Amino acid sequence: MRKPLVVNPEALERLASLSQASRQLCLDAIFGLVEAFGRPHVHSGLSIRKLRPSVFECRAGLDLRILFRDRPESLQVAFIGTHDEVQHELKRGKYG
Repeated sequence: MRKPLVVNPEALERLASLSQASRQLCLDAIFGLVEAFGRPHVHSGLSIRKLRPSVFECRAGLDLRILFRDRPESLQVAFIGTHDEVQHELKRGKYG
């Protein structure tokens, strides 16, 4: 069963600030995430990795990562950034 997708305002702001090509890569990954999450053979192309309990990342091209949470009621896109930016967000303790 697919879960609804929720995108945080901060992630939407970051998405809007990206180049058109990067934005398209992120959108493709986000929509692919909804279809693939929880189906390991399907999501291998997105490089979904578990970072913490209920916190995951997937790739959007070579440079960008999408940080998301698996909530009981939805998948929540929380942050979009580079690998280093994602690591910084995790170290801040914002994601458990």
